[in-house]
Amino acid sequence: MASKKLVNSVAGCADDALAGLVACNPNLQLLQGHRVALRSDLDSLKGRVALLSGGGSGHEPAHAGFIGKGMLTGVIAGAVFTAPAVGSILAAIRAVAQVGTVGILLIVKNYTGDRLNFGLAREQARAEGIPVEMVVVGDDCAFTVVKKTGRRGLCGTVLIHKVAGALAEAGVGLKEITERVGVVAKAMGTLGVSLSSCTVPGSSKLTFNLAADEVELGLGIHGEAGVRRIKMATTDQIVTIMLDHMTNSSSVSHVSVQSGSSVVLMVNNLGGLSVLELGIVADAAVRTLEGRGVRVARALVGTFMSALEMPGFSLTLLLVDESLLKLIDAETTASAWPNMPKVPVTGRKRTRAAPSRPSETPDFTTEGTEPCCWGLISKRMALVLERVCTTLLDLEEYLNALDRVAGDGDCGTTHSRAARAIQEQLREGPPPGSPAKMLSELSLLLLEKMGGSSGALYGLFLTAAAQPLKASTDLPAWSAAMDAGLEAMRKYGKAAPGDRTMLDSLWAAGQELQALRNPNANLFHILTKAVESAEAAAQATKDMIAGAGRASYISSMKLDQPDPGAVAAAAILRAILEVLQNLEDA
Repeated sequence: MASKKLVNSVAGCADDALAGLVACNPNLQLLQGHRVALRSDLDSLKGRVALLSGGGSGHEPAHAGFIGKGMLTGVIAGAVFTAPAVGSILAAIRAVAQVGTVGILLIVKNYTGDRLNFGLAREQARAEGIPVEMVVVGDDCAFTVVKKTGRRGLCGTVLIHKVAGALAEAGVGLKEITERVGVVAKAMGTLGVSLSSCTVPGSSKLTFNLAADEVELGLGIHGEAGVRRIKMATTDQIVTIMLDHMTNSSSVSHVSVQSGSSVVLMVNNLGGLSVLELGIVADAAVRTLEGRGVRVARALVGTFMSALEMPGFSLTLLLVDESLLKLIDAETTASAWPNMPKVPVTGRKRTRAAPSRPSETPDFTTEGTEPCCWGLISKRMALVLERVCTTLLDLEEYLNALDRVAGDGDCGTTHSRAARAIQEQLREGPPPGSPAKMLSELSLLLLEKMGGSSGALYGLFLTAAAQPLKASTDLPAWSAAMDAGLEAMRKYGKAAPGDRTMLDSLWAAGQELQALRNPNANLFHILTKAVESAEAAAQATKDMIAGAGRASYISSMKLDQPDPGAVAAAAILRAILEVLQNLEDA
């Protein structure tokens, strides 16, 4: 049974949430046909730099709550905990560029899916002549050693929205804004803690489980587990542990806060903590920092970047000077930015003497033409795609279960979303008979409909694989296509064989497919070996240490199941082989 959620539908919850925000805020508008919110006074930005951000839904009020004069120009939202589609990001860029802005800065949290999709949209926009820059924010203080994928983007990203927005409102140019916020991003850190996990809409499973006396330390904002578990303790003790971890100079991800430093403090509700508890946390954080000689210049307390209903909080520290404080204090109309006093927290008198008891109490009252033989190829491709879709739909719950070990438990949902999109397209008509064209069209479909890092990676793979097939469709060309696809995934996804990702399965298959280049190659013998190698590689991922993707943030001792992406990729290859064998035997 799914957990209770006040939604109209699981599929439409992200759209409905964004529509509700826009409906209640006359300063915002939706971009038709896309899950994009923009300033309603967009035309007033002619001659200025625009700022776009976004990411998965489920982090409200981030990111759309920070749209407004002095902050973001617009936001692109994905499904829950899922990177937004490349097409929607590009549509937002175009919409902002068309009003005469002089440049666009994309502010992106450091997650694979967000980095890939915003990066792809940026490259396409630049190819159209639109000046676009991108800042990737990684403010996570959880990890003490360097991670291949870098530090995760957390609540500190909101401060980057504010600083960049103030600079843009002041008329600063794109190059200078990009450079200055890049410097600011390196001067902050964030650490989260939670009493429990969360459940994504439509799911009945928590993304991780804790004992009654445990607290998860160093977790992200997608329901993934943290770096370690600590025993339940008082708020003062937990805050002390967190600040010690964040400022430990032996950690590569520490923030250099020491006695005499001046900081902006953010106390962020991850979604399910009571306001009472959040106030206790804020008090503990201010007292502990001031006890260490740190000057709290400003304090923001509230919900800024949540993880659905997760009962936890994060602390963010940003080192500031007076010039940076002026940017933090600059006016904004963003609805989720707090009405914060523009005076230091430290150094002010916090108590007033109680009045003396009066002697007498007063009395108060109340596209082209295809060769004829491609018709048969198209029918066979349709059969292959149908089998792949049914395979992925059957695996949805299993893949989600595997994914809950390493993250938000939506790998099966993501692949099922792709399968349904392909089925819908097949109902509209058969696929192209040209293999290159078919792969290209499939790539566009997955980039738009699948979402997440899987959608981006499959899109990259198929786009690259299509290129060698434009010149030839013989067996060596298919081997070259596989190689091209794998290289694209490695280049942009930053994964390598052995990193415990979907690449492990595909890479193993690709090595076997090298034999297609040999004269008189036996197609089905080679394909069978390729599929068997992919399946073996998928199972082997359970013994690997994750080196890329969200699973790389989880201790290897917790990853006792195979990687869901690798399992899905191997299952796809098995489905393709079985259909081709049936067609050969018919």
